[in-house]
Amino acid sequence: TLSDETVQLSPMRQQIASVTTASKREKPHFYVSAEIDMTLATEFRRQINSGLRENAAHVSVNDLVIKACVETLKQYPKFNAHFNTQGLHMNADINIGVAISKDAGLITPSILRCQGKSLPEIAAASKDLIERSKGNTLNHEEYTGGTFTISNMGMLEVSGFSAIIVPPQIAVLAVGTITKKPIVNDDKVVIARMMNVTLSADHRVVDGAEGAYFTRE
Repeated sequence: TLSDETVQLSPMRQQIASVTTASKREKPHFYVSAEIDMTLATEFRRQINSGLRENAAHVSVNDLVIKACVETLKQYPKFNAHFNTQGLHMNADINIGVAISKDAGLITPSILRCQGKSLPEIAAASKDLIERSKGNTLNHEEYTGGTFTISNMGMLEVSGFSAIIVPPQIAVLAVGTITKKPIVNDDKVVIARMMNVTLSADHRVVDGAEGAYFTRE
């Protein structure tokens, strides 16, 4: 029911308010959106999962996105950097933050050192990270060591959105749901599985063309 009252914010919500306000105030966000054909990727995922042993972690769409971002960050390392008052700190490790919704608010713990992980290893690490986040057993580095974040609301059937950059990171990728759409391929209309993504990036560090190259990869 509706009522006139002041509701005290939880400590987590106060922290979220502080971090997001600072990010939008200090970081000149710009946005690049793209529609990606995931038809072959989803079939590849199906083939991988069909060959896994029974107790192995199955590969999710988000795991595919994480792996793709890792390979792209190797080509465009500025998107994996941290911005501070001394300049741009280039990170040797690729630690992918994963946005996880909890009752008290949103957290973005990281899968650490993804640059050396295979797709099945990323799937296992992602599943482990989500499970331990439920039990509040994540360590400090997982909470604070992210170098690039992915926020995926595809499971909520969101077609597309823009996310706020997590300081001191340079960028965040917002991922929407996969939907079947008619597209033109070799002058023929075919049904494809399409996914919208939006890259939010810090204009002090990278430009629109670099963002376009990143999303194109």
